[in-house]
Amino acid sequence: MSSMHGSTQEVLADWAVRLAEAELRDVLPRRWAHSQGVARRASELARILDRDADLLAAAAVLHDVGYAPRLAATGFHPLDGARFLRDEHGADERLVRLVANHSFALLEAEERGLREELGAEFPLLEEPLLVDALVYSDMTTTPDGCPTTAQERVAEILGRYGADSIVGRFIRRASPEIFASVERVEAALAAQPR
Repeated sequence: MSSMHGSTQEVLADWAVRLAEAELRDVLPRRWAHSQGVARRASELARILDRDADLLAAAAVLHDVGYAPRLAATGFHPLDGARFLRDEHGADERLVRLVANHSFALLEAEERGLREELGAEFPLLEEPLLVDALVYSDMTTTPDGCPTTAQERVAEILGRYGADSIVGRFIRRASPEIFASVERVEAALAAQPR
């Protein structure tokens, strides 16, 4: 999948939904519900992203594909998902980098001893609004795919994983950045006419 513009962008989003569904629906139905909810949240941001709306939609539905058991080579879903998209599907580089780095994954990679590996293979995108939009979409969606606040989502993650787990340590470190991303997206939405 090379970089797409115009009506071919819709092809990217449709392909992403089919791929995420194939990898997640049967083996991880709750993760699939979350991914669909994140995609719905992303669709609410189309008016602030213009040409990148479909790229965000694709990243939103695919951001957790690395949780699929058959793809879990390292056990770190952003890295496993990005490698799968790159290696098995030749996916758009921006899409792969968004999946690899979604929701401040570099901080969790650091907790797992994978920061250098993730950063070397999949550098951060220098597109702040697009990166923030994926954080917003993910971190304002419950595990069941319903809208929530970022504060409630962080609390839910801490409750599910425990404060002293790898994920708990990561989410505590990342929460100020998560909240700032959400605030920037909310400000961009407020500034944009409906």
